[in-house]
Amino acid sequence: MTAGEGALAWSLTTPDDDGAARAPRPAPRETRWAERARAGDGRAFARLYERYAPTVHGVLVAIVPAQEAQDLVQEVFVRALRGVASLDDPARFAGWLATIARNVGRDAHRARPREQALEVEPVAAPDRALAAASGGVDEDREEAERVLAVLRELPEAYRETLALRLVEGLPGPEIAARTGRTPGSVRVNLCRGMKLLRERLGVEP
Repeated sequence: MTAGEGALAWSLTTPDDDGAARAPRPAPRETRWAERARAGDGRAFARLYERYAPTVHGVLVAIVPAQEAQDLVQEVFVRALRGVASLDDPARFAGWLATIARNVGRDAHRARPREQALEVEPVAAPDRALAAASGGVDEDREEAERVLAVLRELPEAYRETLALRLVEGLPGPEIAARTGRTPGSVRVNLCRGMKLLRERLGVEP
């Protein structure tokens, strides 16, 4: 799934225990790409873009509306391209990029007019709403964005991991590897965040 597609691959079931007790080490090829990008290899940076654009989109959509998040993906990678030469450890590229994405999202959020308090209504057909893709009918997209708005009202600790799991379809260990968070914190945030999201949406257990 690419950030440009903005697809919402949602499921409101409790996240599976997908081995989140241990995060995988960065793939050697990704570390090599980061090393080459740091040395000015444009093709290597393009590969990093293809690999991590969904992660960046997931981080952003937890902070700003989906359409704005898609637009900001490019800004994140522009900043990364400008700064990659100063990256100390290529193996930490994923966490470094996620930090840039958070900063870009927060800057955009602060620049937005203050929004009124969200009035949450129960979701009659959450599975249909959360499966809405960017190419779906208008009412599906509107419902999906409303659910994302509820997600963005959750405590900050839960928003990002839920967006990466539910919007981008990443498993727990991959979320940990791509964001620099510990596997244990990702697992806890997913479980607690999912429970709270279901409650806010009025979804029966």
